[in-house]
Amino acid sequence: MSYVERAGVQVAAELAAFIEDRALPGTGVAPEAFWTGFAGLLEGFDARNQALLDTREDLQAKIDAWHVARRGQPHDADAYHAFLREIGYLLPEGEDFRIDTTRIDPEIASVAGPQLVVPITNARFALNAANARWGSLYDAFYGTDAMGSLPPAGGYDRGRGARVIARARVFLDSAFPIAGHSHADARRYHVEKGQLLVDDKPLESPAKFAGYAGHPRAPERVLLVNNGLHVELVFDRTHMIGARDQAGLADVRMESAVSAIMDCEDSVACVDAEDKVLAYGNWLGLMQGTLTETFEKNGAPMTRRLAGDLAYTAPDGSPMTVKGRALMLVRNVGHLMRNPAIRLKDGREAFEGLMDAMITTLIALHDLQKTEGARNSVAGSLYVVKPKMHGPAEVAFADEVFTEVERVLGLDRYTVKLGIMDEERRTSVNLKECIRAAKHRVAFINTGFLDRTGDEIHTSMEAGPFSRKDFIKRKSWIAAYENQNVDIGLECGLRGRAQIGKGMWAAPDAMAAMLEAKIEHPRAGANCAWVPSPTAATLHALHYHQVNVAAVQEKLAAGGRRAYVTALLDIPLASYKRWTRAQITREVENNAQGILGYVVRWIDQGVGCSKVPDINDVALMEDRATCRISAQHIANWLHHGVVTEDEVREIMRRMAAVVDRQNAGDAAYTPMAPGYNGIAFAAACDLVFQGRTQPSGYTEPVLHARRLEFKAA
Repeated sequence: MSYVERAGVQVAAELAAFIEDRALPGTGVAPEAFWTGFAGLLEGFDARNQALLDTREDLQAKIDAWHVARRGQPHDADAYHAFLREIGYLLPEGEDFRIDTTRIDPEIASVAGPQLVVPITNARFALNAANARWGSLYDAFYGTDAMGSLPPAGGYDRGRGARVIARARVFLDSAFPIAGHSHADARRYHVEKGQLLVDDKPLESPAKFAGYAGHPRAPERVLLVNNGLHVELVFDRTHMIGARDQAGLADVRMESAVSAIMDCEDSVACVDAEDKVLAYGNWLGLMQGTLTETFEKNGAPMTRRLAGDLAYTAPDGSPMTVKGRALMLVRNVGHLMRNPAIRLKDGREAFEGLMDAMITTLIALHDLQKTEGARNSVAGSLYVVKPKMHGPAEVAFADEVFTEVERVLGLDRYTVKLGIMDEERRTSVNLKECIRAAKHRVAFINTGFLDRTGDEIHTSMEAGPFSRKDFIKRKSWIAAYENQNVDIGLECGLRGRAQIGKGMWAAPDAMAAMLEAKIEHPRAGANCAWVPSPTAATLHALHYHQVNVAAVQEKLAAGGRRAYVTALLDIPLASYKRWTRAQITREVENNAQGILGYVVRWIDQGVGCSKVPDINDVALMEDRATCRISAQHIANWLHHGVVTEDEVREIMRRMAAVVDRQNAGDAAYTPMAPGYNGIAFAAACDLVFQGRTQPSGYTEPVLHARRLEFKAA
């Protein structure tokens, strides 16, 4: 990279050009003021950022020493908890309080629904996610296994189509029942005196009629609403489906991904200025509303762009609009990594989290300053999800960073809202105080089982060998973790002000299983939960029609906490000597295959999140969180002698050949076998054999270093 000097710091030339030529124009922020303020942020907060990381390492060293000194003894939970309080890991919980976040969009405060997380570096995915506010229920049922089987090969299957239509009508009868009638028998939908009539019969709840488009006697579209989520009935007798339907109903469109996180963190591979400019450029296009992506589909070029808002006539006859795209949040990176895109006066790389804070907020000005047309935030806020923070001091630091960013950019204080990822153990056990540290900004908390487990393994590395991964999921601390997150969120006043979220469904092709399982998230009181695709969002939206999350939260809030810190600190250790060698080998193979399948694309292709076949050839979503838990798991077993280094190296080579076979159809793929001498294979081995010494067990230091090595080569 070549650098240019700006306000005393060295900025990669392409990043400086992006900011000056593309990001700053139209914001009203003068370049000199921006660079002076940005340099002040990078230099002024650097030492404090590093001190927080040093505290992480100091606490980890003390915890390691405590476990080592007691090795071979039964775990004394009371003594352990007292020790954690003594070293300042477990902090006293203060008096009750309620967050006072203001200027919150309804998608955050009051509308419960699915949430997408997508890599910001992939413009097509980002556009798909933004446009996933609306999705076809017919397509979602027809094209997936949601009804129990996949569609047959070839053209449209009328029998399957009839099943789809019948299933959709069952949903309509459930969410929007008609007095003495059924949607399955409906022949005509029309509007009369502000009321929707179906074959001259009203809805049992007339208030669920929200609007229409076209002529009231024969509307082209009818808008319904249930539990805050909209459903659109599309009528078109010239359409292939509508022509055969007695009511002319051509589609049922669901309000699906109410919000979407544009991710600069776990799902991307951004290691230098080139990568960061790609990420920031796509975020800029989203905020300006100008992002497009042209690609080939079925042999023809297609251009994707952001959807516009939808226009209707309200029941009272007035014009109304409904948002056509998801509310977009942006996930910045955590406090850990530095990035060579900017170098400080002493030559050190700048902290990437500080870069993200300033630049993603600058870019959001393009939306915040809009006065007409489609806007991301009608409330005038920016929603930044901040991952991998350890405890209240790190949350307070993030709050102060954004206060400084707002000052430099001329924004009102607390314009930037903060999403706290509850995915590190020191945050979980101090969650109430973490929320308190940003009580004026909090708009989101979320559990992350995979990162939380990866951090658990690393934090308790010296305590002993961990259970197999499937058994870790069954341990009591997981339920306590999930319950406490919701309960403390409600206790701190997030109901009606912020999102309480749950994690990802990792199997994007298993929609029938998702429909069975993921309803537990709204039942648990979560008003958003992550899904892996727009289609999954459409199907998951069905759950929010079945479950009134606001009512669930009200009931839970009245009941008090269901779990406490003691349960969260129950370390999921194993009596591994009862395992067979075959069980141990199979577990390591599964971990190794997942690591290799993910890392080879990360290093060789710069793909930070992908659908990776597991050892049984089942496609699962993999990102740095899944890689972290797998790497830490093997590292833990190596450290405690469950497996040997020679055994793991042999398994890594054998699984590399499996991954090569699984990627045989990818023209861009470089096989790891038989040489096993590529950078990607070396990176995967580093994650395992150096896993115990990685900060908090994170994968980023290894992945970034090896990706930079690959790019340089």
